[in-house]
Amino acid sequence: MARSASRTIALVVLVAVLLCSAAAAAGAWRYFHKNPQNPVVRLDEYVTMGWVAWDSSWYMRIAQDGYQYTPGEQSSVAFFPLYPLLIRAVETLGPNVYQAGVLITLLCGPLALVMFTRWARLLADEDTALKAGLLMAMYPFTMYFYGAMYSDALFVLLVVTSFVLLEKGHLVPAVLVAAVATAARPVAPAVVLGLLVRRLEWKHARGEKWTAVDFLPVLSGVGFGCYMLYLWHQFGDPFAFVKVQGAAGWAQTPGWKTWLKVSWFEHVVLNPTDKREAFRLAAHAFFTLLALALVWPTRKLLGWGYAVYVLAIVGLPAWSTKDFMGMGRYLLSSFPVFLTAAMLLRERPRVLQGALAVGAVSLLVLSWAFGADYYIS
Repeated sequence: MARSASRTIALVVLVAVLLCSAAAAAGAWRYFHKNPQNPVVRLDEYVTMGWVAWDSSWYMRIAQDGYQYTPGEQSSVAFFPLYPLLIRAVETLGPNVYQAGVLITLLCGPLALVMFTRWARLLADEDTALKAGLLMAMYPFTMYFYGAMYSDALFVLLVVTSFVLLEKGHLVPAVLVAAVATAARPVAPAVVLGLLVRRLEWKHARGEKWTAVDFLPVLSGVGFGCYMLYLWHQFGDPFAFVKVQGAAGWAQTPGWKTWLKVSWFEHVVLNPTDKREAFRLAAHAFFTLLALALVWPTRKLLGWGYAVYVLAIVGLPAWSTKDFMGMGRYLLSSFPVFLTAAMLLRERPRVLQGALAVGAVSLLVLSWAFGADYYIS
């Protein structure tokens, strides 16, 4: 009996977690031993060290000390609360704050990929679902699902689960799960629009009339709204998470320079003084444009609901970033494009194999680089 797509992906992901964790640990070992004065640590500690870098420190501060906001300065309010709340909860069971963050990702990331494959199976055949799962599992920035102390794995798990429930006709549970998801990332409009349009489309395809109940997805933004209420109560500004993006060091102030990507053109095209940075920014821009190019094929193959969701989940951060930095990681949330890509590549097996091979190598390289404290996303 053939193994199901979900089980195959589970095995692939297990191997990916082990290899990427080893690569991240090797990167951490290299970074740690740049200073010969550093103390000797246990071998297993390098794994945790390898998956803790950059924004991980913000989640650590929120989990341990709560939120702080100083207008005009980088502040923790930029990061939504669900992930650090879970870190704090797991800490009560014994692990330290960093171990807790890594454990949450190690649980949510593989589950998100298995759930994605099950979602794909609801819309396509077993073989295509397997190819979609492999494409997502081997996507270079999926290394953030394999242990990195970031919130992406948690968010994607919740959103994919919500759409699985929606496809099975369980509207209320889908909305409840989505409401929790919108407390993890500032992209609630994409989740709300995606669920709403897909629900109406789902009912129409079955020849059923729309009712007031079908508009329940508008409530999936409750998690987002609760965080805004908290910011209003605590700091007197419900939009603090937006305003803080313009702080020195982040410099993502809304305006024409940001919207027209002036900084990107300066660093990549006009005056690329740092070739490593130019390559990094070009790669993030490439994946962003590729995802946007797949919006229309997604509409044709999967329907309006998923096309609207992809357009919003990619368009919102792409519009607000000055140089596309971080977009490679944000695109993990645009999960329907991986199924769309698998459908488009059904008759192009060599292209698919090449994409998977390049992705697998990139996963290991990026995992090592993340552990070695290089700025990846």
